Amino acid sequence: MAKKILVVDDEHLIADTLTSILTDSGFEATAAYSAADALAWIKRSGCPDVLLSDVIMPDLNGIELAKKISDSCTHTEVTLITGNSYTPELLRKAEDEGYRFKMLPKPVHPRTLLAHLHA
Repeated sequence: MAKKILVVDDEHLIADTLTSILTDSGFEATAAYSAADALAWIKRSGCPDVLLSDVIMPDLNGIELAKKISDSCTHTEVTLITGNSYTPELLRKAEDEGYRFKMLPKPVHPRTLLAHLHA
């Protein structure tokens, strides 16, 4: 059975591109364009195997989204993607609260992403 991956990025082109790459590689991938969309999708469809989320987004950032999903979907693996220099500080704060998330630099190369998901 294919891993169910929820891709969250407020930049539609990035979310759609990553979703397409993952789907073409045999994953069951869905795009969400905000944290609110992601939470609504989980409420409708259940917990994904993997959450792949941008960090810097309006309203609820990717780290706060990851914390919410980690609390309710304990088996969901979380990987954050970002190109923002402020992210390490946000990650340290989450780690101080007991959360540990994997991180990939943005833009993420498709081979890097696929290798990460197959690891």
